[in-house]
This record gives sequence, structure tokens and C-alpha cells, in this order.
Amino acid sequence: MSSQSTEAPGTRRHLARVATEVLAPWVWVLGLPLIVAWKVTGQHLGETVLWGLIVGVTGSLIPMAVIVRGARKGKWDSHHVTDRAGRLVPFAVCIGSLAAGFVVLIAGGAPHEMIALAAAELVCLVAALAITFGWKFKISMHAMVAAGAAVMLIRVYGPWLALVFLGVGWVCWSRVELGDHTKAEVTVGMVAGVVLGGGVFLLLEAILA
Repeated sequence: MSSQSTEAPGTRRHLARVATEVLAPWVWVLGLPLIVAWKVTGQHLGETVLWGLIVGVTGSLIPMAVIVRGARKGKWDSHHVTDRAGRLVPFAVCIGSLAAGFVVLIAGGAPHEMIALAAAELVCLVAALAITFGWKFKISMHAMVAAGAAVMLIRVYGPWLALVFLGVGWVCWSRVELGDHTKAEVTVGMVAGVVLGGGVFLLLEAILA
């Protein structure tokens, strides 16, 4: 009995850690553009890689490289930057890098869905920055990015992708389980992801089509 009671918390924490890492924002932002590009380019491999990586590299890999390097130097607590006060520079890097990618998409004549996707991500980042430092509320980026990505996938691939919300729920639970966020922070993040991330994508996709 005592063995089970000691194993259960450890198992829960392990599952939470897996979700936090596997479904981290940088993973979504790297993979989502490639998945969307595959569909909207008619499964053309070259265009998928081109447009998908422009968003993925500028929105995920470049910012993550800066964040990981800063974490190793002790500038913030970890690559997840769980301390609210330490999020200003990571937000600024993410916004600046993705904005550059957004310009490249427009200049290069990218599919309107990819432009809408990058714009939605930018809106989410700016909103998260305002909420984090204007309201001094540590909104969960894990929840925000995952929920927004789920809406986009449903729009591009169909309603069966609503199953992705199981992953959204898992990662939201993980942030609370690990003590990195409160239930309110992940709830606000999830709602913001659906409304801002998903909503802006749907609106711009319709306008630009």
C-alpha cells in the first residue's frame, strides 16, 4: 500500500513532465506550420518545407535557441521561463523573429493560410505580453499555443482533429501538476488560444482567401 502511494505521485509527475516537454510551445510552433503547409500546398513537399520552415524557424527555433542559451547563462530559471518577471526578453525575441518571418511570407507570396497562421501567432504573442506585464498575470503559453493550434488543425483538416484537444487538456493539466501555473492561468491561456489564435486565423483566412 505504501509502495503504491509513493509511486503514484511519481508517475503523475513523470506524465506531467512528458506533456510539458513534448507539447511545449516551441514544438507546436515548429510542427504546426509544416502540417498546415502540407495541406494548403496540395502536399507539395518543396513548398511545404519552404513555407513551413519560414514560420517554424522564425517562430520557434530562433527564439528557442536564444531562450535556451539565456537559461544556461542563468538569465532565467529554465527554457520554459516559469518566472513571470523573466519573460520580457523571450517575448521580445519571439515577436521580433516571427515578425521577420511574417514579412518574408508576404514578400514571397506564401499561401494565405500560412500568412494567417503567422499573424495569429503574432497576435497571441502580443496579447500574452500585454497580459503578462500589463495585468501582471502569468498566462500559460503552453495552454495558449496548444489550444490555438488545435483550432487551426480542425479548420484545415476537419472536425476529427478535435481529438487534439485531448492533448490540450493533458498539457494544461501538466502545468498545474508541476506547479508552474495555476488553474486560472491555464484556463485563461486556453481560452485566449481558442479566441485569439484560432479566431484570428479563421478571420484572416476568410479575408485573404
